[in-house]
Amino acid sequence: MDDIETIMRTAPVIPVLVLDDPAQAVEIGTALVKGGLPVLEVTLRTPRALEVLTAMTAIDGAIVGAGTVLDDAQLDHALDAGARFIVSPGLTDRLARAAAARRACFLPGVANASDIMRGLDLGLNRFKFFPAEASGGLRALRSLAGPFGDVRFCPTGGIALATAPEWLAEEAVLCVGGSWLVKPGMSAGEIEAAARAASALRC
Repeated sequence: MDDIETIMRTAPVIPVLVLDDPAQAVEIGTALVKGGLPVLEVTLRTPRALEVLTAMTAIDGAIVGAGTVLDDAQLDHALDAGARFIVSPGLTDRLARAAAARRACFLPGVANASDIMRGLDLGLNRFKFFPAEASGGLRALRSLAGPFGDVRFCPTGGIALATAPEWLAEEAVLCVGGSWLVKPGMSAGEIEAAARAASALRC
């Protein structure tokens, strides 16, 4: 698993997780993997996110990455904690070069043509389209995909189980990010069921 496209093609949905309890995270991650979603994005939005990430790397079959990575220091911390891929809400030259120097599987966020062109200049052509719905939704992505035929996306932000199939039907979309899969109070069984529904979106 040494390139971002392979990771993006592993499952139709990448769960976007905001967790702060390593013990609970293992139960949640195990349920997601059992449900057919092995690629897990742990966002660095909580004080113990790196501990969560490390704990989840022990889950059999899990491919755990770090999301909401904003700078090169966070990138280093995430990789040292065991992250197998890095996701950022945006794109900066410094972060892209740091990811290249660490040979990290890197998925930076883009929202417009200028972002994509900056990424291409940095040798990147796989991006997170974020925030997907707020940035114009599927219509905007189709417009962007036109002039950038070799670029592929993981749209994230505002996508739900009901709307994901339409996104996934697009040739330029390899997968989507899903925050709907894990909500407060859900049991492991409910999370696994939600993962099974998401994993069946594109067979």
